[in-house]
Amino acid sequence: MASSSLSLSLPSKLIRVSDEKTRISSSSSNIGFGCSKKNRRLRVSFCRAANASSSSFSSSSSSVVVFRNLDADDFRHPLDKQNTLLLRAIPGLNEVGKALLGSMTEQIMLLENIGTSVLVSKNQIPELHNLMTEAAQILSIEAPDLYIRQSPVPNAYTLAISGKKPFVVVHTSLVELLTRKELQAVLAHELGHLKCDHGLWLTFANILTLGAYSLPGLGGFLAQSLEEQLLRWLRAAELTCDRAALLVAQDPKVVISVLMKLSGGCPSLADQLNVDAFLEQARSYDKASSSPVGWYIRNAQTRQLSHPLPVLRAREIDEWSRSQEYKTLLGRAMKMDAKQTVYN
Repeated sequence: MASSSLSLSLPSKLIRVSDEKTRISSSSSNIGFGCSKKNRRLRVSFCRAANASSSSFSSSSSSVVVFRNLDADDFRHPLDKQNTLLLRAIPGLNEVGKALLGSMTEQIMLLENIGTSVLVSKNQIPELHNLMTEAAQILSIEAPDLYIRQSPVPNAYTLAISGKKPFVVVHTSLVELLTRKELQAVLAHELGHLKCDHGLWLTFANILTLGAYSLPGLGGFLAQSLEEQLLRWLRAAELTCDRAALLVAQDPKVVISVLMKLSGGCPSLADQLNVDAFLEQARSYDKASSSPVGWYIRNAQTRQLSHPLPVLRAREIDEWSRSQEYKTLLGRAMKMDAKQTVYN
């Protein structure tokens, strides 16, 4: 299991867990920006997105804006911090997770993905390789391997296997749906999971939930007691990675556009979608759910989801883009030649 960093997006493993079996999710934003899912199928990965109006993925400029000495806590969402501390306070959680996820399971996940995908490199889909490299430079993190996998379900997810370089998998249908900027925002979301060490916790959460349900007596009780806390953490982790996407896109409308298209977009409607109207829709949701009855319905609607609702994520990223915290981070940014690589 990677020691350093879920849809949710899972840097350690973006997998779908069900009561019957553990298997690599072939449909997760998750896209890290992933879609919201009910608990027993925890989706760990990020985004569903946008229009295919841009067929080229090459960098649009000769330089990139990177963040000097960027630390995960510089952009980590407060709810992520809070819920991570709560998980760390659970006695023996790490040990149980490691026991449930053995080397055989890791090897199956690894071979399942790399055996059915195309490895992106300088010589293989180089434009997409450049998008990942540039996003990693901006976030001051080493770029993971990137694979493209044939699938009709738009999705992207991250895995980190013990002792091996982490890698991101992107489905072909997602590439077809996204503009270049939106696709890079998705990659940045996945990198955010790695930057923030989410992978380890995501994997443990998924495997622990699956394993706990298979244990008689204590297992059911354990899973029930952890369920809401794990899901709450997964949703918070997604908010953090949306921020990572914004740090790379440096335009909130790009990230919000991805979320909007996750909710109800397709290539044929892309030129008619309006980000400002979607933000107004988010504000309407807040207003409608502000009453006692609305609050109860909202809580019931979201408590079993692995991802926050897209309208809520859009509102969160819009507010953070106007915050002093974000402006301070931008003030630390510096221009750098795209051919150079800077890590912490």
